[in-house]
Amino acid sequence: MVVIGRGPETEITDKKCSRRQVQLKADCNKGFVKVKQIGVNPTSINLVDIGKDQEIKLKPGQVLHIVNKLYPYTVQFQEETGVCVDGEARRLKSGKRMQVESENRTEEESMPEKQVKMEQEGPRGCRLDYGVNDSKSPAAVSETSSGKKEFVGHWSQGLKASMQDPNMQIYKDERVAVIKDKYPKARYHWLVLPWQSISSLKAVTGEHLELLEHMHATGERMVQQCLEKDTLHFRLGYHAIPSMSHLHLHVISQEFDSPWLKNKKHWNSFTTEYFIDSQDVIGMIKKKGRVTVNSQASESLKAPLRCHVCKQQQSTIPQLKEHLRKHWPK
Repeated sequence: MVVIGRGPETEITDKKCSRRQVQLKADCNKGFVKVKQIGVNPTSINLVDIGKDQEIKLKPGQVLHIVNKLYPYTVQFQEETGVCVDGEARRLKSGKRMQVESENRTEEESMPEKQVKMEQEGPRGCRLDYGVNDSKSPAAVSETSSGKKEFVGHWSQGLKASMQDPNMQIYKDERVAVIKDKYPKARYHWLVLPWQSISSLKAVTGEHLELLEHMHATGERMVQQCLEKDTLHFRLGYHAIPSMSHLHLHVISQEFDSPWLKNKKHWNSFTTEYFIDSQDVIGMIKKKGRVTVNSQASESLKAPLRCHVCKQQQSTIPQLKEHLRKHWPK
């Protein structure tokens, strides 16, 4: 059992959220989590309020909003196996691990990865790890490179499913696949994803240098094939603190002409230090063997709206979009 709410583990600072807002208790054999609202303000599952001191089952694919239809989370279960020694007898044991993942509805990226340090002994001695990750797709089962079966819950694992869908792929080779962003923030917005399982920039090391360079070259190839490449400017880069599980390179045109660009977080995630240029990432790997990410990068998502070309501040997204037209190619 674990209790989450306002605090450093979730990075929720909203005073309407209690420090002990929600109690989670996993039934790993049956594949669901019992959610009990402890706080005063409403917790909901799929936008249906639970009720104070009431309990509802949360299943993979459903969305838990911690308070007032905000701070969405999803749940996933992962099967694990291991060898356990009991006296002189040695037997193979299996268990399931439950993870609760934070969903930030920028459709793309959001919060830094964190782990709630809590462990509980599960059925037959198997350990249950409860994780809260600051890291849209249907639930599915996929297999990892180690052969471990993984329950893929909702959108945070959606990139892995999308890159394997022939209908989503617009390019693939032996090292990467390219898909269109499902919620593009510009006329042209592609994602370059490696087949190798790499969770995020934090997991990138010197051994991935050639792969990063191949991803960049693939992104450049996509730009060169674009019909508007001579009139539009493009950037290739990564979000500093992704919530989408699986490394992906954004290739995005800079006119930002898209109905999916809806709020300040969308805008700032591509126009502030939150967006790290691909060549800068490659440079860090060459120099240090790892990627250094500013731990405060998420604060830039709250920055005022500013035009990325002339730096003029705008009050609202509609005003910003109207202003951006002035910078579009004639």
